[in-house]
Amino acid sequence: MSFSRRVIKQCYAMQGSSRYTNVKQAVYNLLENPQAPIRPYFDIFMILLVLTTVWLLIYEVKNDLGVVGDLVEMVAVGIFIIEYLLRFWIFNDSHKVILERYERAEFINESFDLWPALWHALLGKLKYVIRPLAIIDLLAIIPSYRPLRFLRIFLLFRLFKLFRYTRSISEFVKVLSEKRIELVTLFIFMAFITFTAATAIFFFEADQQDSQITGFFDSVYWALVTMSTVGYGDITPNTTEGRVITLVLIIAGLGVISFFTSIIVSAFGEKIHEIRAHRIYSEIERKRIDTLICGYGRVGQVVAERMAVDRRSFVVVDPVEENVRVAKKKQGHLAVVGDGEDTELLLSLGIDKRIQRLLCLTGDDVVNVYITLTARQVNPDIEIISRANHRENVSKLYRAGASYCVTPYEVFGLIAAEYAGQPVAFEAVYGLLTGQSHEGIEAVRIKGESVLVGRSLESIDFTRRKLTPFGVIREKDSEAKVEHANYDLQGRRFFFNPGKSFILEKDDLLVLLGHEYSVVHFRDCLERGTL
Repeated sequence: MSFSRRVIKQCYAMQGSSRYTNVKQAVYNLLENPQAPIRPYFDIFMILLVLTTVWLLIYEVKNDLGVVGDLVEMVAVGIFIIEYLLRFWIFNDSHKVILERYERAEFINESFDLWPALWHALLGKLKYVIRPLAIIDLLAIIPSYRPLRFLRIFLLFRLFKLFRYTRSISEFVKVLSEKRIELVTLFIFMAFITFTAATAIFFFEADQQDSQITGFFDSVYWALVTMSTVGYGDITPNTTEGRVITLVLIIAGLGVISFFTSIIVSAFGEKIHEIRAHRIYSEIERKRIDTLICGYGRVGQVVAERMAVDRRSFVVVDPVEENVRVAKKKQGHLAVVGDGEDTELLLSLGIDKRIQRLLCLTGDDVVNVYITLTARQVNPDIEIISRANHRENVSKLYRAGASYCVTPYEVFGLIAAEYAGQPVAFEAVYGLLTGQSHEGIEAVRIKGESVLVGRSLESIDFTRRKLTPFGVIREKDSEAKVEHANYDLQGRRFFFNPGKSFILEKDDLLVLLGHEYSVVHFRDCLERGTL
């Protein structure tokens, strides 16, 4: 078998190996995947390792650490080398590059040449080597070469490695990189002023007796110190011309500093929401939040408040900054400014993997439809509960991918109509919704051997037990004759406030409204068969 055939065979073996794929995915999660649970622990470990090695290298300048110092340095450098090689490995799949060129040659009936394919794969790896962070990783290893003591200056590159492991520093660098055109323009302007002022002061001061400027480097040093308005005072002009240049340079320096400050302020002003959002993303990853609330209006606030009372974790998304401020400052919820239909935002919040439940609670049905469509496309298995302000939009939301739809105004109307003339029940419902009472809604399963099977609601003394029958949930395939109004509930039927003649069946869910003590007592009586 030729060498090319062996390489191709090995590439196919790697592509078909689940073990190889799983190992590479595990390494990727450890080093690169910000949403992997293990990633924060790895980042903390590497931060501590970098800081420890830097401190030891600084301490060793005037102190001898002996064998312990050499051992710690050797272990640290070994970890750095392994990390560099692993990042080099997962940067791309060389075997896929080779197979792609091989299969293309086979498709067009041409002879396959291995060496160009290998060279193409190597070029893909070289793209990683020349990346700034990869260069920093490589330079961070150099200080360990003891015979060349001057290379210890490269220990500073170990501090630059922190860019990989701290999101805040990375965001700072990202903000500056987006303003690189303005910063480069400022640097060119500053370099021009510095060179011009240094040249002028050198002409007027270098040949003067007792001048502190003996070379052009002194002129450049003086120009930078003066322009920055630091003014050490170690070099001062002696001539009138030199002092005039100093005055002009100070004024120009104020302009440069103002320009630089305005660039930084505007850059962070534009990205402040993203920076705050990334903090929320980190907290979401740490707390493993699985519920997302889109919309923090009146309905969203009530839902969030009830979920907070039940100690259920969630994150709020709303495009209105004031709503997000209220959610964060006054209510203490996790919240981020943004549109719920923004795919990139939803992916950042982990809707494709971590988020299991989405609540679309905006006041606009069109927005709820778009959010539902986006979320369902990204995550086919997510549970979506959507608010519908108009009943004609319920079917649209279901077609868009909603798991359940709630029409709050219709629900309120039904409650008002059904419980008219029953002030106690109505007050209980109102107290439940507003959180002003200890009332709750509980579902009790009617088992096959239960004494309630075949009994009517009229035969059960709910009043004595301080309970109100709120409704009954029944499977759609039930053979019982339906005489009471019911509502479709995704494969089941919901009988809201059924009449006294309603007959309970096996496997029904009896929804009761009342105090938790009353519900517990009702369950106990049901199990003992004393109802």
